Amino acid sequence: MSTVNLAIVGLGFMGVTHLKAYRKIPNARLVAVCDAVRLPVDGVLAAAGGNIGSDDAIKLDMTQVKATKNLDDLLADPGIDLIDLCVPTLAHPKLSIAALQAGKHVLCEKPLARTAAAARDIVAAATAAKGFFMPAMCIRFWPEYVWLKRAIDQKTYGRCLAARFRRVSEPPAWGREHFFDGAKSGGAILDLHIHDADFVQCCFGRPKAVYAQGFTHYSGEIDHVVAQYQVASGATVSAEGGWVMTEGHGFEMSFNVIFENATADYNCTRGADGLRLFEKGQKPRTITPEPGDGYLGELSYMIDCIASHRAPSIVTGRDGASAVEICEAENESIKTGKIVAL
Repeated sequence: MSTVNLAIVGLGFMGVTHLKAYRKIPNARLVAVCDAVRLPVDGVLAAAGGNIGSDDAIKLDMTQVKATKNLDDLLADPGIDLIDLCVPTLAHPKLSIAALQAGKHVLCEKPLARTAAAARDIVAAATAAKGFFMPAMCIRFWPEYVWLKRAIDQKTYGRCLAARFRRVSEPPAWGREHFFDGAKSGGAILDLHIHDADFVQCCFGRPKAVYAQGFTHYSGEIDHVVAQYQVASGATVSAEGGWVMTEGHGFEMSFNVIFENATADYNCTRGADGLRLFEKGQKPRTITPEPGDGYLGELSYMIDCIASHRAPSIVTGRDGASAVEICEAENESIKTGKIVAL
């Protein structure tokens, strides 16, 4: 397939994570990196830390990769096809819209924006643009979650009766200036829990209503949330998320899903034994999904969409905005103590 030339904007934890994934995609060619303060030194990009993946430094061939602090340099370069935005949330609307108006394809990290209104502005710009736009909702591409969605959609083990999703961690040790300022990050509900809020709508459709409880601890916004969703199928669906676990707990993402004829249980802390299936009439067994992770999955998909001139459909800008709307409804429910319709 044709080569896609790309630039990564923002070289923190997520920018470095994306860079490592692109190196595994044969027709993805990194031609530029951009960051206001953090650029390679003698071609070496230091580790940035994070809650998942390795934190090894990266060596870039600076004869092949341009480094700049100015996004306009990239937008004016006709040789760049894709702009990958891994910048803080507040910068997403301005930079996404600028890149789309410059005719670039755009991948934007989650949450799509700090507010649903700002997220809808991005969607409007994407609708009018010639380039493709996709929010980086990596859980839709995470192998264990891909397996689960297929099982739900195909009713492999009968109807889904209940689903519980969980994503919790210690306070993030990186980027605290951003994360712990709720006005910037939106707290854990918007930055971490949004993954599961989005996956709920991916599997069950946009919820009809939500009831949530939660509290703030670090950011001034909601740092831990437990939400119950009303979905069209009638399944009992909930999600818990936050970054207030005591030091030493580490990061955990998990789900427990009850079907008519089986129960699926996943926990990332179990390693190769992470996804277990308890099927009626069968011995419990480990499910081994496709190799890779959600970052490689989402970026491979975006590169393939661009190379094949096919607009992304697994996750869309509208999905990204809807996920922010769901989190805002959860915030309202926490404040009012009431069920909030969507």
